[in-house]
Amino acid sequence: MRIAIFPGSFDPITNGHVDIVHKALPLFDKFIIAIGLNSQKKSLFSLDERESFIKEVFKQEPKVIVDHFEGLTADYAKKVNAFYLVRGLRNGSDFDYEKTISQVNQTLNKDLETVFFISSPDVAHISSTVVREIISGGGDASSFIPKEIKL
Repeated sequence: MRIAIFPGSFDPITNGHVDIVHKALPLFDKFIIAIGLNSQKKSLFSLDERESFIKEVFKQEPKVIVDHFEGLTADYAKKVNAFYLVRGLRNGSDFDYEKTISQVNQTLNKDLETVFFISSPDVAHISSTVVREIISGGGDASSFIPKEIKL
């Protein structure tokens, strides 16, 4: 069984994340969207809210499982028997950063391969950071997040 994990904070999930999931889904038998918990990072949305958002967006996708983890992604991958890590790339800066993380993950877990997907042009400008800023500032972020999420 080809199991992939797509780790992130998903605070909140954006149309960019959804784009990457739809590109990756055909390649895997099981696709775990894994919310990484970082006690050093202040989240805008609770873990329960983020899990609920993701489950609502992908309720029609039987291969998608929503989970969360603490610690290293490479260790979580071993725990769930995933051999693939999915990452999205919006630009060259993302590639430089993600390449380094991929190499570290493979050093920690030699069986873990990172698969990169290029963001579609219409969502390449979207980041959770920008969406959080819009929401925190009282703006309308509806064009950046899935329609299933009502804020």
